Amino acid sequence: MSPARKTIGILAFTQIASWGSLYYAFAVLAPSIRGELGISAETAFAAFSWSLLVAGVAATPVGALVDRHGGRYVMAAGSLASALGLALLSRAGGVASYFIAWSVIGLAMSLTLYEAAFATINRKVDAGAPRAISTLTLFAGFASTIFWPLTLAIASRLGWRDTYLAYAALQLAACLPLHLWLGRDAPRAPACADAPRDSHTLAEAIRHPAFWKLALAFSANIFIFSALAVHLIPLLQSLGHSAATAVLLAALVGPMQVAGRIGERTLARGQAPQAVGRFVFSTLPFGLLALALFGARAWAVALFCMLYGMSNGVLTIIRGTLPRVLFGARHYGAITGAMAAPSLLSKAAGPLIAAAILSGASGTVVLPLVLFACALGSLLLYLSAIKPAPARGVAGMAGT
Repeated sequence: MSPARKTIGILAFTQIASWGSLYYAFAVLAPSIRGELGISAETAFAAFSWSLLVAGVAATPVGALVDRHGGRYVMAAGSLASALGLALLSRAGGVASYFIAWSVIGLAMSLTLYEAAFATINRKVDAGAPRAISTLTLFAGFASTIFWPLTLAIASRLGWRDTYLAYAALQLAACLPLHLWLGRDAPRAPACADAPRDSHTLAEAIRHPAFWKLALAFSANIFIFSALAVHLIPLLQSLGHSAATAVLLAALVGPMQVAGRIGERTLARGQAPQAVGRFVFSTLPFGLLALALFGARAWAVALFCMLYGMSNGVLTIIRGTLPRVLFGARHYGAITGAMAAPSLLSKAAGPLIAAAILSGASGTVVLPLVLFACALGSLLLYLSAIKPAPARGVAGMAGT
């Protein structure tokens, strides 16, 4: 087995398991948690959002660790942190212990989810990294499809506490040894002092205007996706659709994520990430506008869910490949970690802000319009970020 296939195979399993247990399971288990702990929905989701905030703060140092040492021990530490956090959550007895558990889970997310996995691929696969990242996201896109029904089935038999305890055991029994099996990375040769520079340091990247434009463009999109990940089905019901119809329409999102990633690998094969990103950033505003104007009609919701799913699926790949093209590979982990931090903050804020908007009398109308404005803003920021600029040595963008 080639090193690239081994790395992708390992990370495909661990990404599905980690996304499923750390992130997606909560949507299924939240009502039971709230009922048993006697906490409000706001408190339950605030702790989940807090974990995303912790992950955002930790993203840059974690990326730098992977750049320096590779992903083997960093991601293995993430499996240990995941097991600890999930075990603590399974034994939470009040608000304080509940927030402590989600704090540990937030750290685990930064050590195990996409940013750490992409940085690990960047170290191990090198020239084939963009293709390997695309392949990994294709597999990981099934995390919600697998873990939503799996979590529901386990919880119906064991309850939410033992479900999380079972997922802690999964981290120790499967993800930990698999991450250790990644093996050591080949040492990188130090750059010669007189060699041409084709890779930014973190300090150089964050001084470049394109860095912040991209970070804000990705952040605006993540805000939309996180808000709707929690509130899409209630929003559709408030627009007049039955619960069964809302679930059926929302179920289009997952398959369209995978379809979008397949399209990126086939129809967009050989295209630069900038061009692919230009297309997918442009599609989401149309979907949100259809939802805002015709949300009471099933065809408009179906159109939105398909565009929303496809855009989310492909943008995950763009977030993994475009920073390497623009800023180089040597400090990829630290740069993508720093670029992801605002996105993780948006992911934390999205569900809370959307809930506040929906609580208003006209929230059903206002929320799609607010999200449309965010999507339009993210498109304009992205187009500005990828605009070709004159080369200025290392201060200019590598690969333009």
